[in-house]
Amino acid sequence: MELAEFCRETGGGLFIPHEKTVKNHHHSNRQQSSLKNSDRKAISIGLRLPGAVRIVIALGLFGLVSACSQSTNDAALNPERQFMALQEVSKKHARGHRVWCVPYARNLSGIEIRGNAKDWWGKARNMFERGNEPVVGAVMSFRATRGMPLGHVAVVSNVVSEREVIINHANWHRNKVSLKMGVKDVSKNNDWTLVRVESQPGRYGSHYPVNGFIYPKVSE
Repeated sequence: MELAEFCRETGGGLFIPHEKTVKNHHHSNRQQSSLKNSDRKAISIGLRLPGAVRIVIALGLFGLVSACSQSTNDAALNPERQFMALQEVSKKHARGHRVWCVPYARNLSGIEIRGNAKDWWGKARNMFERGNEPVVGAVMSFRATRGMPLGHVAVVSNVVSEREVIINHANWHRNKVSLKMGVKDVSKNNDWTLVRVESQPGRYGSHYPVNGFIYPKVSE
């Protein structure tokens, strides 16, 4: 059984403005890489972002992070935001607080939306561009289901192909951050409205309905 947990808003998510997000946020110059399935193995930490191992050590996040990849091919998520998002997770853990998907996605993406994950798509309507094309730095908005009534949000960290991406997100596995987890588009029309998630290394589980992608604003 997959451990997709309910994702809700808490008071611990801190938003800090940043200087720059991804340059191309929709429909052009997509960040892509070729990641072979054989390269996507489980390791104890699995962080292969610049300086990420040092971040985990510095923040004492061992046991709080899971991963599905050993690849060094990672697209350029904002490194300051990556550090800040993991730092907030460390602070929550130190206080004995639960780690939820919403504050982590907000901190990592810079998309300042509050409320339950299931409400992000609607709230983004007049604030951010939305679409059905995956882009590095965009938030993937999962629809609410019976097993996941509060929805879920995750941040795209790499685009493998038109039908496969890598995501970073929190609380898919209870109270943990999951890095470099694969997601495949299995929708009939190839429009990312239905996906399967690599909940365990190399194993894609149930089908999850998706609203689409919320694109971060690009600094001028």
